[in-house]
This record gives sequence, C-alpha cells and structure tokens, in this order.
Amino acid sequence: MSLTIEVAGKSDVGCVRKNNEDNFGYDTRYGIFVVCDGMGGQAAGEVASKMSVDVMLDYFRQSNGLPPNARKFEGVSERANALGNAIAKANLAVFQASHEGRSEHAGMGSTIASVLLRDNFLSVGHVGDSRVYLIREGHIQQLTNDHSLVMEQVRRGLMTQQEAERSEIQNIILRALGSEEKVEPDLQDVICQPNDVLLLASDGLTKLVKDPSLLEIVQNASTMGGACEQLIETARKQGGDDNITCLLIRLVELPWYRRIFLSKKGNQQWQNSI
Repeated sequence: MSLTIEVAGKSDVGCVRKNNEDNFGYDTRYGIFVVCDGMGGQAAGEVASKMSVDVMLDYFRQSNGLPPNARKFEGVSERANALGNAIAKANLAVFQASHEGRSEHAGMGSTIASVLLRDNFLSVGHVGDSRVYLIREGHIQQLTNDHSLVMEQVRRGLMTQQEAERSEIQNIILRALGSEEKVEPDLQDVICQPNDVLLLASDGLTKLVKDPSLLEIVQNASTMGGACEQLIETARKQGGDDNITCLLIRLVELPWYRRIFLSKKGNQQWQNSI
C-alpha cells in the first residue's frame, strides 16, 4: 500500500493575546510535522516555540532521513527513537538559550506535538499539552496524554474531566521543552490506514473546541485548508482567549498509475508519498 500526504496548517493570535507564541512547521520530504506552544515573558514564548520547530525540522533535513540515534528509547520503533532524539535536541536548545542566552529569554519553554510518517507507519512524540488526534472511520481518538496538573489529577481519580475543563489551573504544565536539561517525551507507533486524518493542535484550540466538534468540522469541510479555517474560527467564537494553531494531515492511497510511476522511478520521489 502506498499513501500520499495532503497537509494544511494555520495559526491565529486569537481574540485576547497581543502576540502569537504558537509555531508550526512540516517537511513532507521527510514526513515530519510539528506544532509548538511557547511560554515565557515578553516575546520569549515565540522564541522558544520557533526554536523548537526549527531544530526538529533541521534534525531530519541534515541527516537526509533517519539519523543515528544518540539515545535509545525502549519499546518503540527506530522511527519513534529518531523522533524522541529530535525532541531531546530541541529541549536542549531551548534550555541552553533560556539559561545561557539573553536575560529576556530566561525561563522560556514550549510544548511540542510531533508526528513522523514513514513506510505506512506513523510515530507520535509529545511533551506538554499540545495534542495529536487520529480521525479514522468516523471516530476521533486523542493519541497524546496532556502533561498538565489537571489531567494528572484526572488520571489519578482526584478530579473529573468536567472539573478539569472548568479548572482555573488548566495552564499549569508538568513537562515542557526547556524546563530542564533533559526531558522525557511520550512516544508511540501507529499503523497508517488510507483516509486517516491527523490533527496536531495547541491547547488554544482544544480547550475551546471539544472532540465531537473537531470531528464534525474536519469531516464536513471540503478542503483541509477550509477545515483549518473553520477550526480556528470556531475557537475564536468561543472566546479565543489563547493563541490557536492546527495542523491537519490526510493520508490518501495513491492511484495505481502513480504507484507504477514511483516504482519505475525507484521511489526516488518518496518525499511525496509514504
């Protein structure tokens, strides 16, 4: 089975904030997709999130694919290990800039939600409360678990999901890039299917637009770009009290004539398919 990628993304400052501390980026040649939500005083959050996205993309570009892994993450694929090592490198870059760079960058950090697509498989890596969702056959599934205080209390049975959604401490993150010299990303592997849609989003979207609405908007939109527009507009109508970012990836099976073409080309154009 050969799959091709359709992708669209959009970031919006929202209705309250003066600057946008979210960043996203992707490179279909290497199948890497990233959303980051920065934090810190002044413009430090913007710096941290952009730095994180840039380091992630450069990690795969400089190695022309899967680089040798400096650290071994147990129980996951080589692909997920590469993602984990890229996240570790982004974390170190933000940490060093926060502690050794300009004073206005002190204490800055970022969440990260990332996906690496390769050979009909995808790997997910994240730190913080930016999320990755899988939409498949009319259902939506959150693939990531928020590294936040309220969700940790939900997991321990100390708070209900409804209480967490109303809590005034939703913004307290337990794990983020740049907070410490080393970070522990959550990693997992998933087998791809035709027509799967992946949604990477900052909490500015997911706090205000709940899963059923996310699913309905993505399924009913005529284009991926249109879905991104509608997702952000829906969050803005709900108050838009934070920056809002979404990145959508659809996996579509290649028609037979494209598969024959790629086969004759020796899969040299694999960057347009997975």
